[in-house]
Amino acid sequence: MSSLRTLVFYATPEHPCSYLEDRLATTMFVDPKAKVDDELYTRLSQLGFRRSGHHYYKPRCSGCNACIAVRIPVEQFQPSRSQKRNWKKNSDLTINLAKPVFNPLHFDIYQNYINERHHDGDMYPPTLEQYESFLLEARDTTMFAEIIHNNRILGIAVTDLVSDGLSAIYTFFDPAISARALGVFGILWQIEEAKRRNLPFLYLGYWIRGCDKMSYKTNYRPIEILLRDNWITI
Repeated sequence: MSSLRTLVFYATPEHPCSYLEDRLATTMFVDPKAKVDDELYTRLSQLGFRRSGHHYYKPRCSGCNACIAVRIPVEQFQPSRSQKRNWKKNSDLTINLAKPVFNPLHFDIYQNYINERHHDGDMYPPTLEQYESFLLEARDTTMFAEIIHNNRILGIAVTDLVSDGLSAIYTFFDPAISARALGVFGILWQIEEAKRRNLPFLYLGYWIRGCDKMSYKTNYRPIEILLRDNWITI
């Protein structure tokens, strides 16, 4: 089993940034051959790495540090008025924890979500191969939290269990029911689930200065940001 001291890292060539126009990005990856156990995955999360399929990565861009890892200390979390309204509005929903295996219903929702919400992004057009490599190449601790209303799956919040919390991987939902704001609900549910499991944090990925698509992450307060390898509460 690999350890942090023995890990080998690789960097991609510079490529157009997916989030900020006219910027070039470089991504640092953990060696794909490395065996990443739960302890190492937790340590990587604490250092600001994220998981996509079997890959563990972190932005390492020359002259830019706009991508900042964030996490929510769940016991200190204080929902805003709008978040309280969202939780109340969606109190008729239930959650079923499913394994990360192919379900055509999940994939249909994913396709509709990408086509409707992210047709201008690098995940468009959605393909089965992309879906499988992103979400189904998962860990033993990966959970597909099915968001259900009247026996109908409305969306899925994909989350990883790590030693000190949950790591929010991706949430997608039926775009026809946007009034429920299931993206917000998915985060609120993961906060409550981390509390239920007596875990201190929900890792939310990167807040990116100047990127409107990522600005929502700082709506959850208090939030911790990773600066110079230290987590600081704001």
